[in-house]
Amino acid sequence: MKLTFLGHAATALQLGAHEVLVDPFLTGNPKAAVSADALSPQTIVLTHAHADHVGDALPIAERCGATIVSSVEIVGKLQRDRGPEARGNAKFLGANSGGRVAMPFGALRFTPAWHSSGFADGSYGGMPMGVVFEFDDLRIYHAGDTALFGDMALIGRHGLDLALLPIGGHFTMDPGEALEAVRLLRPRHVVPIHYGTFDLIEQDALAFREAVAALPEADVGGAVVHPLAPGEALEL
Repeated sequence: MKLTFLGHAATALQLGAHEVLVDPFLTGNPKAAVSADALSPQTIVLTHAHADHVGDALPIAERCGATIVSSVEIVGKLQRDRGPEARGNAKFLGANSGGRVAMPFGALRFTPAWHSSGFADGSYGGMPMGVVFEFDDLRIYHAGDTALFGDMALIGRHGLDLALLPIGGHFTMDPGEALEAVRLLRPRHVVPIHYGTFDLIEQDALAFREAVAALPEADVGGAVVHPLAPGEALEL
């Protein structure tokens, strides 16, 4: 498994031969590592409807025939928004929190997230979600945009190899709350996301790494934080 951080919350996961994009906000993202035209995933996963997460999902999917997987509300809205000029290549799979969704690489499960979810035109975007990817014997949690909540302990109960956690504050958890999330989730590895893109969410990811490293192993299970610059990758 190879994870490439693309900036903000946008993430590329190489799961064997299958490439998955999560929340591909690239156009208009001042910290984006690549342009939308440079990516050709098979699957695009969206955690919620805000523009800095839906991003380039639809044009990418139309170009390369990817399947967009998200809440039924987001999938329905994107299908309606395709317009008469759509190439017809994009595919769609609606889901919701809770159940296992079989995928070519293994499976995914959407989880709750404490946030909001609406399109720029005011359309309802369903409930915000996180997502756990199951690939071989690995479990990877992308928290999406969320506040800290106690049921993260349930998400981590069966073990997490990697957790992607927002640390930007203002709209999501800040570093202190993300530290508590690490205590609840107890992942082997952590990648901080959703920070540094704009002034309101500027944070020190290196200080967050040091704060996690200073905790007793009994508290966090020996979690290691990897602050990735946009374009940097982590392999497990």
